[in-house]
Amino acid sequence: MKFPKELINGIIIILGIGIYFLIMELLGLADIYILRVFNVLFIFYGTNRTLKSNFAEGKTEIASNSVSALATSLIGVILSIAALIAYSFAKGGEKYIGSLSKTFLFGGEPSVMTYSISLLFEGISSAIIVTFMLLLYWETRYSSDKHGNKS
Repeated sequence: MKFPKELINGIIIILGIGIYFLIMELLGLADIYILRVFNVLFIFYGTNRTLKSNFAEGKTEIASNSVSALATSLIGVILSIAALIAYSFAKGGEKYIGSLSKTFLFGGEPSVMTYSISLLFEGISSAIIVTFMLLLYWETRYSSDKHGNKS
């Protein structure tokens, strides 16, 4: 059974983000907010792999590529949030989230679900931005018939 490239690359995203955050926690760097921002690089990597594969297969239509790229990044984001929820509860739930939220967007003591939902919205925004940026990159890199260029 062959899995779709969107799922495979989405799993690559979650593995990259998961390993990155585990290494940060092992090194005692998990409380440094700016290092958490770099997880977007894994979304870029997985989404770019999907688009690169699509263009290598001759799929140059922007509509189908945008759906494919967005699906990849959203799979990665949603699975990452699900993994965060499971990991948070394994590490103590509200107490663990409380230690993360000191340097994040929240005041007070957010619940695991409140924290995860806000990260989901942030992740979806990142996925959309990454998708558009990579579509622009790949669209200008390969000429297509709609622009009147010859390939």
